Amino acid sequence: MSDKASPFATSRRRLLQQASSGFGGLALAGLLAEQSSHGSEESKTDGGNGHHPAKAKHVIFCYMSGGVSHVDSFDPKPKLQELHGKSMPVSVERTQFNNNGNIMASPFNFQPWGESGLEISDMFPNVGKQADELAVIRSLTSPVNEHAQGNFLMHSGFPFMGHPTAGAWCSYGLGSANENLPAYVVLQSGGAVPPHGGVALFSNGFLPAQHQGSILKADKEEAIRNIRGVDGLQAQRRRLELARVLDSQFLKNATDDPQVEAAIANFETAFRMQTAVPELCDISDETAETQQLYGLDSKDAALASYGRQCLLARRLVQRGVRFIELSCLTRGIGAGGAANPWDQHSALEKGHRAMATQVDQPIAALIQDLKRCGLLDDTLIVWAGEFGRTPFSQGSNGRDHNPFGFSAWLCGGGVKGGTVHGATDELGYHAVQDKCQVYDVWATVLHQLGINHEKLTYRHGGRDFRLTDVHGNVLHNILV
Repeated sequence: MSDKASPFATSRRRLLQQASSGFGGLALAGLLAEQSSHGSEESKTDGGNGHHPAKAKHVIFCYMSGGVSHVDSFDPKPKLQELHGKSMPVSVERTQFNNNGNIMASPFNFQPWGESGLEISDMFPNVGKQADELAVIRSLTSPVNEHAQGNFLMHSGFPFMGHPTAGAWCSYGLGSANENLPAYVVLQSGGAVPPHGGVALFSNGFLPAQHQGSILKADKEEAIRNIRGVDGLQAQRRRLELARVLDSQFLKNATDDPQVEAAIANFETAFRMQTAVPELCDISDETAETQQLYGLDSKDAALASYGRQCLLARRLVQRGVRFIELSCLTRGIGAGGAANPWDQHSALEKGHRAMATQVDQPIAALIQDLKRCGLLDDTLIVWAGEFGRTPFSQGSNGRDHNPFGFSAWLCGGGVKGGTVHGATDELGYHAVQDKCQVYDVWATVLHQLGINHEKLTYRHGGRDFRLTDVHGNVLHNILV
């Protein structure tokens, strides 16, 4: 037989385009399902089971877009009370708007919580009751001082679009434990929009397309557009059965094409989601007590809406989804906008208190509920924003961006609760002890998932990329 290609030969891409309006390759997904559910060979994990024994199986990322003030939430600074209204005793770095005032005491009161005595402000009275489950990082830093760059850095390790985000890396490395749902889900509700940077913050970047985040509208009758299909599941299943016949010849001519294989995997997952997503979002089987715990009965629409996200996050964990991101809602209070609702350049007390009210009860309920369901031990909650805020005022009653020292916290998933990592100076301006970066946070998260962050790589553009770039140290002191 001649080595010359037949003029009648077809490629996978051509067959997908021509056969049954693009559905010709769907049945191939059944043959690829095992591989796609565990990540590809390049992930360098052992069959999706990681590089070492995992302490966590799932991640819930509570992203506080806009920049929560650490000196008003998780990093108490009595010195601000003492020096309130006075000039900064140290040089002031350039800020976003350069409308810098004097030192501004926190309008919130801090108190010790739990047996650990972890100090948290009265912005978060419900989360405070869970203090013994939290490991607070008080020494985060960022090289950027603008929302979009900060968001990209916090999500992907790079301050610009085009790189896979943390959820995509987790999906790529470990896959989903439920073939009916994506491994990476982003929850939105109440009109929430993506932070500055848009849907690229949930991107698969250069990883195969099945690892991108799937946005699910938690409070919509149709949580994902067109999830019900136009002609019913039976008609679609008949198309898939026909595709199985076509694929016998298709497979003989198939050659490696990651983009086509990713499309096939996405189509097949989308078909299965038509049953799985409505079942997920139907919370009628949840008790009234559980729904009240999350605040779904609250007259505060934003609280109830965020509470529904938190409840669905628990349900997604129960169904094996690997990475779930929650989205804050705008409150129209202070200077924060829809994409950055924690961004109070003025009226900080009013705006921050409103935003904290939105998330405090639901997040505390999520911790409690995961714990009573026996899921907190293998679910890692990450709470963070893109930077903190200045210890001095912007104008009369706001705070500008501060990337030089801010806070985040981890909970569950093998984390040592009631602990603190690092410290900022007495004004909360710069990290001065155990300084760390977003790379260290994600290195720690991957470590708890059983992944060595230096080995989870993907070759693109002639070099190996990873979530932590060329940085990252696991924060062992906050781990059990």
